[in-house]
Amino acid sequence: MPADRDRLPLALYVHLPWCVRKCPYCDFNSHRAPAQLPETDYVDALIRDLDHDLPLAGGRPLVSIFFGGGTPSLFSAEAIQRILDAVRARLPLAADCEITLEANPGAVEQARFAGFRQAGVNRLSIGIQSLDDRALQRLGRIHDAAAGRAAVTAARGAGFANFNLDLMYALPEQSPAQADADLGALLDLAPPHVSRYQLTLEPGTPFHARPPALPDGEAAWAMHESGARRLTEAGFHGYEVSAWAQPGRESRHNRNYWLFGDYLGIGAGAHGKLTGADGRIQRRAKQPLPNLYRRDPVTPAAEHRVTPDDARFEFLMNGLRLTDGFDRECFETRTGGDWRQLLHELAPAIDRGLVEHHDGALRCTALGSRHLDTLLTDLLPSAA
Repeated sequence: MPADRDRLPLALYVHLPWCVRKCPYCDFNSHRAPAQLPETDYVDALIRDLDHDLPLAGGRPLVSIFFGGGTPSLFSAEAIQRILDAVRARLPLAADCEITLEANPGAVEQARFAGFRQAGVNRLSIGIQSLDDRALQRLGRIHDAAAGRAAVTAARGAGFANFNLDLMYALPEQSPAQADADLGALLDLAPPHVSRYQLTLEPGTPFHARPPALPDGEAAWAMHESGARRLTEAGFHGYEVSAWAQPGRESRHNRNYWLFGDYLGIGAGAHGKLTGADGRIQRRAKQPLPNLYRRDPVTPAAEHRVTPDDARFEFLMNGLRLTDGFDRECFETRTGGDWRQLLHELAPAIDRGLVEHHDGALRCTALGSRHLDTLLTDLLPSAA
């Protein structure tokens, strides 16, 4: 049975690919910014890209828009305004549409926060990463802790009541006590949302080629557990493995990803996942090189139809990361899969205490969350 497009939320992801400097741990599609950003040409390409993909939206309203990168805050407020105006002219927006823009601490970006707010951005995601100057230097970041704190002050001053702060742990040479102090310093800033994630060595990055001295697995897990306790005590709800929010401040955009909703992806290297009128699911990726993308934003670099088995696995890969899990209606509507068959496949994991089935919903237990990669390996389509 195919997925039901009419019951799927739709989001929009906009990729702005340039950074002042690429961090040595980053494997995103980001590129060092030229002296003069080609804003006008790039926004022209984004609008052409959106026009080309518009029929795939099926007239559904956007529940969220996310400007990711790269460092989107390098773009002027006027460029962001032009993009949002083009989107509003082509697609309806839900009354409570969440519009997020990623920003890095820095004087130039902070000066633009008020302009972003005026353009319609109602949420910022600020890449603090650490509030320890030595840790920031080891990570290759170009800002210091003072700039991170100033960015939060500037965000509030520009009228942003809703924002996320990124924080990493298990950093080079970091001890559990240092990770705990770093989190404490972040909590002193009273953010509505925290994305706290472990540093990993991704293939193709300088850190992968020349690995720094990282805490071992046990120390990293201790940092994870200690941080989870402290965030809970501070009133945050851990609704996903790496996402913590004050009540009502969960990221709608990310929840749409994690629960297998649809999203248009425009921009260099952007990915999209769309369900057709026939219920079949398709993924496509755009040309990753910014200069090539500007010349031809409409020809995808890759596209493929998602098989029913792959849809089931992709849903589980993210849905099991959610603290509250997912229910039958969500699974069947978004994948077209059969709930009873899923329960049969998960029976061994349920028996081993990795997954629990309660009140018509499935979710990982604490033990299952720790061994999620192993659990998912057992559920791969090829292993079925």
